Amino acid sequence: MRGPQRPAPFPDGDPPLELTTFVGRSAELAELAAALGEARLVTVTGVGGVGKSRLAARAAAGWGSGVCGRVELAPVRDPQFVEYAVVESLGLTDHTTRLPRETLLEHLAGRPVLLVLDGFEHLVEGCAELAAELLRRLPGLKVLAAGRRPLGLAGERLVPLAPLDEDAAVELFTDRAREQGLTVSDGPEVRELCRRLEGIPLALELAAGRLRALSPGQLLQRLDDRFRLLTAGGRSEVMRPVPGGPPSRHQTLRTAIGWSHELCTPAERLLWARLSVFAQSFDLEAAEYVCSGDGLPAEDVLDLLSELLAQSVVGREDTPAGPRYRMLDTVRAYGADWLEAAGDAGRLRRRHRDWFLGLATWCELDWFSPRQHEIAERVEAELPNLRAALESCLTEPDEAHLGQCLAGSLWFCWVGCGRLAEGRRWLERSVELESEYEQSRLKALWVLGYVAILQGDTVPALAALRECREQAEQVADPTALAYAEHRTGCLALVSDDMQHAETLLRSALERYHEIGELNSNVLMGQVELAMTRAFQGDLPEAVRLCKDVRQVCEDHGERWARSYALYVLAYAAWQDGDPAGARELLADCLDHAHAFRDLLAEVLSLELLALVTATVGGAAEAAVLQGAAGRMWPSVGLPLFGSAYYNAPHERCETLARQALGDARYEECLAEGGRLDRVTAVARALRRDGGRPLDALPSPRGVEASLRGAGNRAAGSHRPALSERPDLPAT
Repeated sequence: MRGPQRPAPFPDGDPPLELTTFVGRSAELAELAAALGEARLVTVTGVGGVGKSRLAARAAAGWGSGVCGRVELAPVRDPQFVEYAVVESLGLTDHTTRLPRETLLEHLAGRPVLLVLDGFEHLVEGCAELAAELLRRLPGLKVLAAGRRPLGLAGERLVPLAPLDEDAAVELFTDRAREQGLTVSDGPEVRELCRRLEGIPLALELAAGRLRALSPGQLLQRLDDRFRLLTAGGRSEVMRPVPGGPPSRHQTLRTAIGWSHELCTPAERLLWARLSVFAQSFDLEAAEYVCSGDGLPAEDVLDLLSELLAQSVVGREDTPAGPRYRMLDTVRAYGADWLEAAGDAGRLRRRHRDWFLGLATWCELDWFSPRQHEIAERVEAELPNLRAALESCLTEPDEAHLGQCLAGSLWFCWVGCGRLAEGRRWLERSVELESEYEQSRLKALWVLGYVAILQGDTVPALAALRECREQAEQVADPTALAYAEHRTGCLALVSDDMQHAETLLRSALERYHEIGELNSNVLMGQVELAMTRAFQGDLPEAVRLCKDVRQVCEDHGERWARSYALYVLAYAAWQDGDPAGARELLADCLDHAHAFRDLLAEVLSLELLALVTATVGGAAEAAVLQGAAGRMWPSVGLPLFGSAYYNAPHERCETLARQALGDARYEECLAEGGRLDRVTAVARALRRDGGRPLDALPSPRGVEASLRGAGNRAAGSHRPALSERPDLPAT
């Protein structure tokens, strides 16, 4: 079973369209398209609920070829996370210590890109600074922003978005009624209601959500009562209008939301306020736990949520992680005001934190199971809430240990799902804090060391692991000691100190056995031990170790650690003269590594697959794969860790390919591979791009004839027979 796919750029520049019908706006779409054709920075401005996000999404859907990414910034609170959000929206992955901005600049250079920044108004300064630099350094970039105010940059083209005209407003209102199975005719009351709501789409949808209980005439009467109170100088929840004058559009929307709020039952209003604690989307289980209690039984949450859904206060969406719910930012903000006014915000934030700490703990345990892919999808969906929980823990003086525990428990997300840079940031923040709970900090330290190793940052990695080991010995924590020793062995492995790596890894595995620890990390330790044996020439022992790992993984449904075991088994198969078997193992490895966005396993698989391909006479394709791997390595770290052991298959492949193709043709194929993006490169390696399957390449028996022809192009070249292939260098 394959793992999840993290959101990627919209293919061919086409973001998904809305689930509900898009009404009107043809003139506005044309104006926006023209603006995008003339300017590189276009900002759609307007009041909340006027439809800025939907217009921007529709315009992006009609954009031409290239990369298109939409960044939803409403749930982002820390300005430093703006760049991470942009990287994520474009489906980019980088395991190095580079800043996200550097990743953006490198990956987007020379490419046509449309970047949609949605809901940036609370992060104007950070978004403006990032957009200015990206636009200055990326000639192919266009930015389409949607917010309540401009970014304020030179060259910014503004497209103010007015509410719907009366006919479009009536069409929207009646359409939303029809979606509920109701028939509402265009008539004087409907038109007056739409005029009173000033054509603001969100206000119209909230009103339409009330049609099951009230007629358009009743809706109009209740709304008029609200407006009379407002214009008479009565107190609004938010602000007063100018005495004697009509309400502003902002006040109209807030009044419409407040009016919808008043029409809710007390229990519905209570749930509305409590749901505002979620950073973005949420599922039913989370809502039942976080929002229940103190007057709201958990068993009532589903019915109340269904009512809020019917009233358009809450929206529903289907995701790979299952059904999820969300409120628009304006509606959420209204609920948050009520939650603060009730003095219950602190308690709800703690319940939110507790739920997501528990979720992370459960996901960590369940990572080692057949549900591994589901866990990755679940964590992907919950990242905004997990970030909010981390931020809450790391800013409260007495909750540092909870932040350390949460950051450490998410190791599988940082390492196994391609989020090393973000994980590093949270882990470093957590270990800087003092905590009376040493166990939590020790876990964060070894996870930090692990992340830094994978980023190729050896000095901080060694410092974190040494501190973890010393503290673990002082407090007699056998689990932390085993992990610190294991990861130090991993560091020795990628540093070419094979004998020391073997000693540390064997010791760590013994410690794991003594404390009864068995999970994906433990299995990775056994794979890493197998690598040390392979690199020292003991292939039978390496195969034995990895076959054992593979069996345990298959027994438990584990796929992540299994990929690395397949990599070692594929190398052994190649050494034994079985390129077909090696290719099959590598395809399996690459498929799952790509699904989990594990760049290290991906690029190692591509490198070895290139060698296998060269072995069976596919020199040109091997060079293309090497070029694709070469493009990926800067996002992983130092190519092949700077290790002579890991580099040996690469050098062997290059030798074979150059002998077969000649230098000029080899460099040409290498450059072709270097132009492939990661997704295309993996599809090509797995032959999902419609190209010639690798199985159709010449067999080893037919290789010599093709190489003899290559020898005419490269005088003096010689390809050793399979039996002449050297092993990887030994210590």
